[in-house]
Amino acid sequence: MTDAFDTIAASLDPAMVVVTSAHDGERAGCLVGFHSQSSIEPHRYCVWLSKANHTGRIVRQATTLAVHYLDSTQRDLAVLFGTLSGDDVDKFERCRWEEGPSGVPLLADVPHRIVAWRIALLDEGGDHLCVVTEPIDATADGPFTPLRLSDVDDLTPGHEAEERPTPPTERAD
Repeated sequence: MTDAFDTIAASLDPAMVVVTSAHDGERAGCLVGFHSQSSIEPHRYCVWLSKANHTGRIVRQATTLAVHYLDSTQRDLAVLFGTLSGDDVDKFERCRWEEGPSGVPLLADVPHRIVAWRIALLDEGGDHLCVVTEPIDATADGPFTPLRLSDVDDLTPGHEAEERPTPPTERAD
């Protein structure tokens, strides 16, 4: 089953986004491939953040976050937010940004984005936390070609896989 699941997941090639947030004066942002609209009415959008990374810890405490949709020319931002850890580096010193609602950093060079309230967190025991959001603002600069996972699958993440929590081996029925 694992091989079949991995084959299906590897074939999906999701669009890449950068999720940013802030809490108590601390900014955070990371590259994310797990995200999706989850409701039409009311509008809901989910992102799944690694429990190992700095952004995941900040979003647990924050009320607001932004989802920035990278286009195919923005690999530089994917490298910045996907290979460096906010535990070691202030990524926002290396890019253009402006402060949004609740101090959320908004990437100035990414015109396609959603700003949203965090309305629920789901921790089902895996290595990622599901963050359910309610969009409060959205901007779009016309159609675009998204940057895809296949465009960045050669990047080395800011946190190694062994830093992530081990999922439980037994399932409760």
